[in-house]
Amino acid sequence: MNTTSVRPLRSSGRSKAAKTSSDTTAPVTGLEVAPVRSTQELDEFIRFQLELYRDDPYFVPPIVAERRDFLNRKKNPFFTHAEVELFLARRNGKVVGRIAAIDDALWNQFHNTETGFFGMFDAPNDPEIAGALLDAAAGFARSRGMKTLTGPVNLSTNHDCGVLIEGFEFPPAMMMPYNYRYYGSLLESWGLQKMRDLYAYDISAAMTPPEKMVRIAERLKESEQVRVRPLNIHDLPEEIRRLKSIYNAMLDRNWLFLPMNEEEFDSITARLRPLVRVRPELCLIAEVKGEPVAFCITLPDSNVAIREAGGQLTRWGLPVGLAKMAWAARRIDRLRVLLFGIKPGYRRRGLDALLGLETLRAARRLGYDGAELGWTTEDNELMNRAIESIGARRYKTYRIYEKPL
Repeated sequence: MNTTSVRPLRSSGRSKAAKTSSDTTAPVTGLEVAPVRSTQELDEFIRFQLELYRDDPYFVPPIVAERRDFLNRKKNPFFTHAEVELFLARRNGKVVGRIAAIDDALWNQFHNTETGFFGMFDAPNDPEIAGALLDAAAGFARSRGMKTLTGPVNLSTNHDCGVLIEGFEFPPAMMMPYNYRYYGSLLESWGLQKMRDLYAYDISAAMTPPEKMVRIAERLKESEQVRVRPLNIHDLPEEIRRLKSIYNAMLDRNWLFLPMNEEEFDSITARLRPLVRVRPELCLIAEVKGEPVAFCITLPDSNVAIREAGGQLTRWGLPVGLAKMAWAARRIDRLRVLLFGIKPGYRRRGLDALLGLETLRAARRLGYDGAELGWTTEDNELMNRAIESIGARRYKTYRIYEKPL
């Protein structure tokens, strides 16, 4: 049975890029870490990541304009309940690292904790630089009364989070982080310890679904009370309202859950709306007696197209990046199963099997090779067993760290 759909990248420049960026640098003087205070410094903060990974064929440069909006307190509703301080490290005037320190009041209120976070961490393999950046983030967290520093989260668990520690031979999927191999060692050398691992799975559209899964799904399809349908793109505001009601009801008070306010949910769905419009057949809602109770949102892996833009939508006043993305989008052959949820009271009824099978069939009809599923937490044994039982294989691991302050 073929259960592999993603292909490792191979590039003659890979070893050179990795070696150049991962050689350990001996401590030298002239290092300074300071908060971002100007538009120019914000631009340096954003562009440093692109420069650090410039020669790495695995890295997908984020769109600079999108990153500006993401870090704009007036445009990103995350800032309505969180304070964020961005820091740049400079050595002899040159930017050599970055980090964000985060105090999320909603998180701490919801989980009854005193946790500060760090994220958007990028640095060469230099313990002095990494340590100075983490010291700055820890200082910010302490100044706000936090007792623990946790991360990386960019900027919360509702965004991409964790450090990649396994699966470096595969390109990153959309809305998932990527980093050099040495990041884990840098964080651990500062005293951070593993808090939790996150898993990502690969599944091939050519896989043969388990007989039990098909049997359960077909039985539910025959029921007049159960209906699975794609999102109605002509009524997206109302469909998003239905998704929101399921999302807010489906998750328990586990460590990684952070409720989103109306503005945050709308902001994230607005970013994803163009992909939903491209393939609404892959965004499914399950209804029982007319009530929306579960959903499975699967999207084309936009990283294939975003990589081609090189971080810029326009050049010389022309939409060169947009044109490159549009052309590259024709080559997208992978998906990401981004969101999956079932309301309490409707679980263990086979809705997961039905949504999974219908998604698989739609992916085949549309000509996709496979998908990434995740992430899931390492301690979510029920979900991990269910994913593995349908033929998916764990192919990436991300780690979240913590340290008492």
